[in-house]
Amino acid sequence: RWALRRKEAGDAVAASGGKEAGRLSALLENPALRLPIQAVLLAVFCTLPWFVTTYQTNILISFLLYVVLGLGLNVIVGVAGLLFLGHAAFYAIGAYSYALLNQYFGLGFWVALPIGGVVAALAGVALAFPVLRLRGDYLAIVTLGFGEIVRLLLENFSDITGGPSGISNIPRPGLLDMQLSVAGANIYIYYIVLALALVTIVAVSRLKDSRIGRALQALREDEIACEAMGID
Repeated sequence: RWALRRKEAGDAVAASGGKEAGRLSALLENPALRLPIQAVLLAVFCTLPWFVTTYQTNILISFLLYVVLGLGLNVIVGVAGLLFLGHAAFYAIGAYSYALLNQYFGLGFWVALPIGGVVAALAGVALAFPVLRLRGDYLAIVTLGFGEIVRLLLENFSDITGGPSGISNIPRPGLLDMQLSVAGANIYIYYIVLALALVTIVAVSRLKDSRIGRALQALREDEIACEAMGID
């Protein structure tokens, strides 16, 4: 009897939580309230680093980086419905490309940053060709193996990548040839990552509503029907 009452109480709490989540979702989807809520959130994130510590600013930077990574993964897994398990490998390829270009070729932040993104994108294209015909568990196994290969390469080429310790003492980005303090550099990096996160949010939103996005959503629902309708 006690277990039954406990289960009923848990079901009631879950139902009330579901109702609250539904109300919050409906509130955010309201066109009249969407723009004010977005404006308030943007204002909060723009002013937040001035009211927190340097450590908390680092946490916010990591948070925004994971927002970008999550949005990118959502395009593959959520929109297209592909079971992809190698997303972190592209994060590593881009990060290490930037670090190695800075360490061995002396390239600055603004030069090495876009090159790192291009290298990660090229790695994605290179992986796409051999897995183009795979689906389901087979796609998951191949992409998981790709992620493990990248991790093992980065850890074992210790003379170049620093092994498990990674690459340290990368210079902080400067502002108009001025070297910033640790706190100032953290705030500067925060606004860079915030801008990239906003660009990613807008790009992913427009992609989902575009012709390609509709095709990806159709692919998620039924791949065979997509091919029958002429979608490549």
